[in-house]
Amino acid sequence: MFDKRNLKLLGLLMALVLAAGLLAVGCAPKEEEPGGEAGGEIILATTTSTYDSGLLDYLHPIFKEKTGIEVKVISQGTGQALETGKNGDADVLLVHDRQAELQLVEEGFFVDRHDVMYNDFIIVGPEADPSGVKEAGSALEALQKIAAGETEFVSRGDDSGTHRLEMRLWEAAGVAPEDQAWYASAGSGMGDTLRMAHEKEAYCIADRGTYVSLKKDLDLVLLFDGDPALFNQYGVMAVNPEKHPHVKYDLAKKYIEFLTSQEGQELIAGFKKEGETLFFPGLGLEE
Repeated sequence: MFDKRNLKLLGLLMALVLAAGLLAVGCAPKEEEPGGEAGGEIILATTTSTYDSGLLDYLHPIFKEKTGIEVKVISQGTGQALETGKNGDADVLLVHDRQAELQLVEEGFFVDRHDVMYNDFIIVGPEADPSGVKEAGSALEALQKIAAGETEFVSRGDDSGTHRLEMRLWEAAGVAPEDQAWYASAGSGMGDTLRMAHEKEAYCIADRGTYVSLKKDLDLVLLFDGDPALFNQYGVMAVNPEKHPHVKYDLAKKYIEFLTSQEGQELIAGFKKEGETLFFPGLGLEE
């Protein structure tokens, strides 16, 4: 049998064991976010087409569930998005002006760039098609028909990837549309530009994804597509931490890895609106 002294000693030992257990629990690593990551937040600067089409609303909850990382989106034209990244005001970019992107990578503003997906540009307009665009044999001929007919055309006019493509096509077609009475500049994103073309019963160059996602509310029909000149490549890249040490490069890399993974590419391929695929997986695909 235990005497009183043994009972006191046993009580002291039990107290020490309990204290040690509580200390071990307090020092144990905390539960990680779903996917085994520590979470955090990154800023994505991206073109309006990825936002207006609903693609990001589809992808980002899955990315957060896997990594715990929240993505804050700045939706703007590609030209503005590139400037946002160059200034260090974003961590990662998803844009579509491949030539400009590669040049800025060469200049050291961005790193880890990948061709990640693609779709195409199309020419839409009123079903009556007063300039006969659907009879055109090429995108350049389509624009020449619009100019010759002096039928209204709405441009994004915002230095976006779409606007840059449009201006290259006008130049190649030998047409200077600025200051023409039939040419209007929305100075806005793709969705707003399409709505303006709808209101004016005008022609417009749009990315297929945004048009498909909005077409049920637009009196605009697809009149011309399929020209290789209308190919629309999207790239993802991180802001160079050597230029801007404050950026969250490690988290940006996780976002890039997600989009370029087999799962990410399959998710992009599976995103549809109105039964149509809006973007196609394009990892490593070159123009």
